[in-house]
Amino acid sequence: QVQLVESGGRLVQAGDSLRLSCVASTFTFTTYAMGWFRQAPGKEREFVAAISRSGSSTYYADSVKGRFTISRDNAKNTVYLQMNALKPEDTAVYYCAADLATAQGMGTRLDMDNWGKGTLVTVSS
Repeated sequence: QVQLVESGGRLVQAGDSLRLSCVASTFTFTTYAMGWFRQAPGKEREFVAAISRSGSSTYYADSVKGRFTISRDNAKNTVYLQMNALKPEDTAVYYCAADLATAQGMGTRLDMDNWGKGTLVTVSS
């Protein structure tokens, strides 16, 4: 079991940038593909971005492509989500996920091996 702790969420204005971080408590971080998901009030959880074990491959939801960037630092057991040009519709609780399956597959399922508790991002108009 991997414990994931997200941080960085806060209230920002439309057009601002924000970076989320997720630290994983595991000695085998590089065996996990990592992803970010989000859940807006009254909506289902949805995929945002995923990154492969080495960090060489990344995948994004169409709604964030070109604005968000996922990255990881395997030496620090940390995955990041850089969010630029934020919009009010980006308001949500953002969750970090770690999974032993492929990063490419994270965009098609929600049954991840490990979830964080989430961090709230609020974008005001």
